[in-house]
Amino acid sequence: MAEHIAAGSPAADTPSPADGYVGDPAVRAEWDNRYADRQQLWSGSPNGALVAEVAGLTPGRVLDVGCGEGADAVWLARGGWDVTALEVSGVALERAAGHARDAGLTVRWVHAALTEAALPPASFDLVSAQYPALLRTPDAAAEQALLSAVAPGGVLLLVHHAGMDTEHAHDSGFDPADYVWPSMVTALLNDDWEVEVDEQRPRVAPDGGAGAHHTDDVVLRARRLR
Repeated sequence: MAEHIAAGSPAADTPSPADGYVGDPAVRAEWDNRYADRQQLWSGSPNGALVAEVAGLTPGRVLDVGCGEGADAVWLARGGWDVTALEVSGVALERAAGHARDAGLTVRWVHAALTEAALPPASFDLVSAQYPALLRTPDAAAEQALLSAVAPGGVLLLVHHAGMDTEHAHDSGFDPADYVWPSMVTALLNDDWEVEVDEQRPRVAPDGGAGAHHTDDVVLRARRLR
């Protein structure tokens, strides 16, 4: 599970350690430390559910929430999408920007928490959040931020590890009750939305990388009608 969520100037192509990160500095430090502990945290391949669900979509503007080391962002950009990628970890963003440069692709890198990012509302044809660690708040700020970013006619794609929401708090300090799960987003959908996919399915997992042991996904794909 990864909270890779991100501010700074949406036009910035290369993140910088002094880029004006907006968000909880403790969250940034936690994720910077996780990335710094390993030369590569994730597999380097795009997430399988993203590849499957985007196959029938016309490329447009996409927001990649929690871009990590950039595998999804690079894959989307290579497929013709205009990509804005958000991430809380500056360490991860620097790696992601390097992968995009190596591929000769342009991505807008945004370094902040999702709920703090200065994003234009209702402007993305696709909002993709793959296994995000979005913290729950009483006002459902993260859930609302996901929904408000989607343009009319656009799609929200939220994918998470199945069963994690019902686990007990771990000795490591991870408590599922602290985080946003797809069912919480579904509960906020009104007549302005059409649920196209809401199911549990076997995970198509890239080889290697953290989280490879999870075997099933919960996939929510909802289209904003107006």
